[in-house]
Amino acid sequence: MARQVFLFDHPRRFVAGTVGVPGERTFYLQAADGPRVVSVALEKNQVAVLADRVEELLDDVVSRTGTPLPASSPDTDGLEQPVEEEFRVGAMGLAWDGDRGVVVIEAQAPVEDAELAEETLLADVEEGPDVLRVLLDPRVARAFVERSRRVISAGRPPCPLCGQPLDPAGHICPRQNGYHRRAPLSNE
Repeated sequence: MARQVFLFDHPRRFVAGTVGVPGERTFYLQAADGPRVVSVALEKNQVAVLADRVEELLDDVVSRTGTPLPASSPDTDGLEQPVEEEFRVGAMGLAWDGDRGVVVIEAQAPVEDAELAEETLLADVEEGPDVLRVLLDPRVARAFVERSRRVISAGRPPCPLCGQPLDPAGHICPRQNGYHRRAPLSNE
């Protein structure tokens, strides 16, 4: 299958964001440069893992080079509208391009063949699943991590007993032997 590569080399914007209300949100990675905007859907935990791995990569680069990364101004704007999903993310790749001094993030469409997914991730091949590839300056990558964590934490509060998300009506808490636990009121 012919591969479509959505390449963004130093985009004006690369963010994680959501559409919907807490408990029913759809998470997206969105890259934008000029009028071109590409959005790919993914799971909340994929955003969390990507943010963690990008932070680890940046910390490793800082420890190896001894050069601290300057802070970047946070991006607090919503996703660019309309959000049109190109594909749902099946696999992600992360790399450091030392020659260019950039973080490479790749989000790949799902494929049934796990070996094909592994062979094509972060590879310049003509055949394979569609992919969003973004090259980011390290300070922009750090801002991506900070925003991703804010987006993730903006969801439903966790149950203090079991850690599962609390709906406004509460949930059946396994730590209370199946009894219903309600979400606390805002003044509690």
